[in-house]
Amino acid sequence: MSFTKRLLCLAAATAASVPMVMGTAQADDWSGYDGIEKYTAHLAPVTVNKSQASGTTTVWLDGDTARVRVEVDEILADHPHAQHIHIGGRGECPTDYDAGLHNGKRALSTLDGLDAYGAVETSLTTEGDTSASSGLAVDRFPTAPGGTISYDRTFDLSQAAADAIRADNAVIVVHGIDYDGDGTYGDVLGASELDPNLPMEATNPAACGPLHMAD
Repeated sequence: MSFTKRLLCLAAATAASVPMVMGTAQADDWSGYDGIEKYTAHLAPVTVNKSQASGTTTVWLDGDTARVRVEVDEILADHPHAQHIHIGGRGECPTDYDAGLHNGKRALSTLDGLDAYGAVETSLTTEGDTSASSGLAVDRFPTAPGGTISYDRTFDLSQAAADAIRADNAVIVVHGIDYDGDGTYGDVLGASELDPNLPMEATNPAACGPLHMAD
């Protein structure tokens, strides 16, 4: 089975078994509770990757416990989209000038953007582990039914992630693009630098935004 068909099978299984809105019953907004901090990110499209995906992320912090809400529109529908909190870079999103040539085409790979946003520290999975070890757990990421991601989950962050958010050094990156507009993850850009069994379209950044404390 090709990697594209394998991803589509995983997407179908995930969509059938995992709701897009995760977490226990909770108030719509944690703001106003003692000790709760609120951080937001505007997710802008990575245009060099032919992406039009955009949205918002809100993170509420209570100590090291985080509630993370991600809303994204106009992203490749019905495919798994890895999404992470990156730390350790400049705390910003890469520009088009950071893009490289991949399979002879100009695009921004995940590695092209590392200096700007840093490495994966937290994987925003729908269930189970949220560490960097789950960075490519394609069966546990949102699948964007109708081209929309609506994610809401509460879990404990690593100390490094919590510290980076508070220090303005955390960036939200949502991955998975349709560079050639054929409606699936194909090999137009070649294999992913992160996993040669995946197409680069599946791991390239689609939308990005630095987290900052809300006013």
